[in-house]
Amino acid sequence: MRAAGGPAVVSVNGSRGAADGPAVPMSPRDLAESAVRAVAAGAGEVLVHPRTPCGRESLSPRVVGPVLEVLRGAGVGVPLAVPASIGAEPDPAERLARVGAWTVLPDRAVVHFAEPGAAGLAEALLERGVPVDAVAPLGGAARPEALERLRAWLVRRPGGDRGGVRVVAEFAAVPTGERATGPVLPAGLRGLPPRAVLLFGRDGASWPALRLAARCGTAARTGVGDVLHLPDGRPARSNAELVAAARELLPRSGAVRAWSR
Repeated sequence: MRAAGGPAVVSVNGSRGAADGPAVPMSPRDLAESAVRAVAAGAGEVLVHPRTPCGRESLSPRVVGPVLEVLRGAGVGVPLAVPASIGAEPDPAERLARVGAWTVLPDRAVVHFAEPGAAGLAEALLERGVPVDAVAPLGGAARPEALERLRAWLVRRPGGDRGGVRVVAEFAAVPTGERATGPVLPAGLRGLPPRAVLLFGRDGASWPALRLAARCGTAARTGVGDVLHLPDGRPARSNAELVAAARELLPRSGAVRAWSR
């Protein structure tokens, strides 16, 4: 599988809440301000989890549309992505209905292939002209079924990097194994049909995944939605600080360890 370089993505809120600390933006206005600062720090895309006023994630067009409009109106000029996930709507049929009812479209949508109905949801988004980030977990206790579902779906879709699909590997554990001697993608990704690639991890796996992304030349993701601490262990004060730390860290990253399944 070809590694395709790409912009850094910032996950400005993720599934975090107010209890996770002051670095997590909550209101649409705070999300917009945080996104603007993260882009100024170097982020090339913004991933936002739209929420109702009571803090619940939602795929409702009455929630998704206004959040996207606030961010765009605040001057966030980079692509905006939203997750179409079970966290916002547990029922696969209802997720399809919600996506079909969107009146304001994101620039990308994130689909998790560990969740039921992922392939149909991804197709529905692509039919609406929304490019898809197709996520599969790798490493740690991640089961292989999601990656195999993603592989089977990609094989059915012709066109290489065309068609608006980017493969996203979510690392569930810190890397282990022998040191890599060159820019080698994790074994689970090799052999997939050619697509652009993004790598990220959460919490303790976040910074190792970013180093691996730098070595492989893929797109990478950071932000308080993924990690609340800087590489030296200090709490991050903002999304912009995490993006700036990634820009400082990644070009100087040394050899990384190969991921094992």
